[in-house]
Amino acid sequence: MSVNGDYYKILGVEKTATDDQIKKAYRKLALKYHPDHARGDKNAEEKFKKISEAYAVLSDKEKRKQYDTFGSSGFQQRYSQEDIFKNFDFSSIFKEFGFGGGGIFSGAGGGRRSPFSFGYEEPFGYQAGRQTQVKGADLEYELPLTIREIATGTRKTLSLQRQGQAEKLTVKIPGGMIEGKKLRLSGKGDPSPYGGPPGDLYIRSRVMPDPLFRLEGYDVYVTREIKLTEAVLGTTLKVPTISGNELNLKVPPGCRHRTKMRLSGQGIAYMQGKKIGDLYVEIHVAMPGQLSETQRQLVEKLADTGL
Repeated sequence: MSVNGDYYKILGVEKTATDDQIKKAYRKLALKYHPDHARGDKNAEEKFKKISEAYAVLSDKEKRKQYDTFGSSGFQQRYSQEDIFKNFDFSSIFKEFGFGGGGIFSGAGGGRRSPFSFGYEEPFGYQAGRQTQVKGADLEYELPLTIREIATGTRKTLSLQRQGQAEKLTVKIPGGMIEGKKLRLSGKGDPSPYGGPPGDLYIRSRVMPDPLFRLEGYDVYVTREIKLTEAVLGTTLKVPTISGNELNLKVPPGCRHRTKMRLSGQGIAYMQGKKIGDLYVEIHVAMPGQLSETQRQLVEKLADTGL
């Protein structure tokens, strides 16, 4: 995936910057963000790739002219990653900067170097004259799903933006893809700008609100309301399930407000394995707001009995 944004801003220079100013800016940022130097910074490699792409364009007179003429969006439509880095000699650039010949980014003790080291090797997948497989960037797509879709599985058509172009992708979503679960589609990420395999696409589910159910992991929760007399004497409720059926639930006498009752195996089936979550029914006891005269007299009689 090509860099999103302004190449000039990425390097921190003005649009009127000279070739020398652009080179100095890149050298400064390369020292800062090279992965071997910026250890502990997980974003260093990505930043390093971005500034290198910006420099590959702005240091080339023709590419810079095209970039200035058509802007970032128009340029990306005309130049692929392969075009941007074609005939760009990183090795010469790094030697000119003083990084070659056992420079500050070389492997310790003359041992194996990182494929991103500045040493005798070229960066971005070239090591000792042989191209290594530098994978393209992984993509992540947040997919809203209803609780019923999570329970049963579904098919979804995704609209992706890759390399500035829209792409439709139909995906089979398995049942059990609860919040936080990810589905990996191998090779559906960004292509490698350096000749390696493409990255992967990760689809992450987001549970949409439901008027009836809520999820906690693989367990389904539903709220049912009963009258005060039903709480005291007991009752039987019709309880909806995630499959669309109804079950009879016997509420024992003396049920308290917010009592949770479990229906085993009526939740969401796990993505892998045979385990199934449960359905929890939360009982809400409705308290009357106003009593009729008859009701008041009856309650007072009950109070007299010590209830």
